[in-house]
Amino acid sequence: GFYYSFTNWDGIGNGANFTGLKNYVELFTDDPSFWNTFGYTLLFAIMTVALVNLFGFLLALLVTQKIRGQNVFRAIFFMPNLIGGVFVGFSWQFIYTQVFNFLGQKYSLPFLQDWLSDTKTGTIGLLIIVVWQMAGFMMLIYIAQLQNISDDVLEAAEIDGATSWGKLTKIILPLMRPAFVSGLFLTLSSSFKLFDQNLTLTGGSPSGTTELLALNIYKTAFSQNMLGYAQAKAAIFLIIAATIGLLQLYFGKKKEVEM
Repeated sequence: GFYYSFTNWDGIGNGANFTGLKNYVELFTDDPSFWNTFGYTLLFAIMTVALVNLFGFLLALLVTQKIRGQNVFRAIFFMPNLIGGVFVGFSWQFIYTQVFNFLGQKYSLPFLQDWLSDTKTGTIGLLIIVVWQMAGFMMLIYIAQLQNISDDVLEAAEIDGATSWGKLTKIILPLMRPAFVSGLFLTLSSSFKLFDQNLTLTGGSPSGTTELLALNIYKTAFSQNMLGYAQAKAAIFLIIAATIGLLQLYFGKKKEVEM
């Protein structure tokens, strides 16, 4: 891929002519759409990371309580993670375009109509399906860490008069830090490379405003037949995403040691 980023290969023939840094120069000087898409991807990744980890942790807290059928709830919450991204995207597309429109027209609820034709609601719709699909996986990671917290510590806190909120903020959350570091890294990498759901749900519509970077690179390569240029985009994307992910992991681990 790095080699082809220095060529003008169209992805079809054998004419991969070496062009030096031409693709990279064009990318940095004459392609504002790439950086707009990157900005949207970064914003979407931040929202995804926050929501997936929040709901994953809340689900983990719920199913680790002594409630009847907790194993059934764990299985139900995890099941969306087993479904392929393409199927998820098409299924939720039907819900947004058919079910929501039907309910919106029948009960005169404008906010339910034409969800995928608007940038704001299209983004919200994409966020919903990503959180719905990924939260169950993060739940398992947080369950494993919660079960490693000694009951003796929590019982001692109760004897000392700690409230449920106090135990959560002073004991559970600090001891959950290793899981949070891993969870943030996993969700950050997953949200940056999100492709299937974006392709099948919105396809970047309207006018590319809900287009994530992986889909932008795909379209450059296979719709515009500019595979060499797409590889240059992919190389820059890889470097930026890896840098952000590794920095998050480094500072998270450093903070964990300081604790």
